[in-house]
Amino acid sequence: MKRFFQNNGGLILIAAVLLAAVLAVGSYILEFNPLTNVLEVIATPFRSLSSAVADWTQERYDRAFRYDELVAENNALRQRLTELEEAARAGQDAVRDNERLRDLLGLAEERPELVYEDAEVTRRSASNWESNLTINKGTSSGVALQDCVIDQYGNVVGVVTEVGLNWALVSTILDPDVELGGRIARTDDNAILEGDFSLMLEGKLKLSYLPSDTQLVSGDQVTTSGLGGIYPAGLAVGTIRTLHTEADGVNRYAEVQPAADIDSIRYVYVITEFGGGSTS
Repeated sequence: MKRFFQNNGGLILIAAVLLAAVLAVGSYILEFNPLTNVLEVIATPFRSLSSAVADWTQERYDRAFRYDELVAENNALRQRLTELEEAARAGQDAVRDNERLRDLLGLAEERPELVYEDAEVTRRSASNWESNLTINKGTSSGVALQDCVIDQYGNVVGVVTEVGLNWALVSTILDPDVELGGRIARTDDNAILEGDFSLMLEGKLKLSYLPSDTQLVSGDQVTTSGLGGIYPAGLAVGTIRTLHTEADGVNRYAEVQPAADIDSIRYVYVITEFGGGSTS
């Protein structure tokens, strides 16, 4: 090998010079630098690694030094969301209140002789034996025993059966202890509206003591008769659903679907006076 380089050294040197010259000319003409390319090939992985390390470092920095800031921003956004949700609920409540007051205004225009006290339902109780509501108005607001209670449309809800200074118990028309005079609007026949244990579970009440010649049909409207002077006449109670014969095989009764939404009602109106007189 040594002898080879001794004998051919001049040729190798000439070849190396020529190769260098060719590379130089090629680089000049093609603007391509083999050495630079080699360096780029070697440097590229290191640059990628450096970029990844920089990104990782920035991420850890953000977590370490901006964590509190991000938590604060998140809490602020949560608080703002809560405020917006509350505002939306308040808006919906306002719309419902406006509708309720508008309906009440219509009732006041239709029945100007009625004097009533508005109240909110604070508790409701329904079992196999009773159906009643507790409201947040009592004697201090003019509420008395036997006052008739209606909804915003003038539909009968029930009757005040217990009363305190700032509360009252309302037995609904579904309660078996409640009884009031009823009138069939289409035929003008009088009967008795009363709660019934079995019908109460179905959300209905009973229309009893029907005249033998009364011709009833499903959908007939039933109102208060006003007989006895305890309750105002002409208040909507409900509609007749089905007609039945009593166990004696002679007398008949009808099932009545209440007009008032007793199960979910929130606001009621206690009639404290009607026709110029008190209900008590």
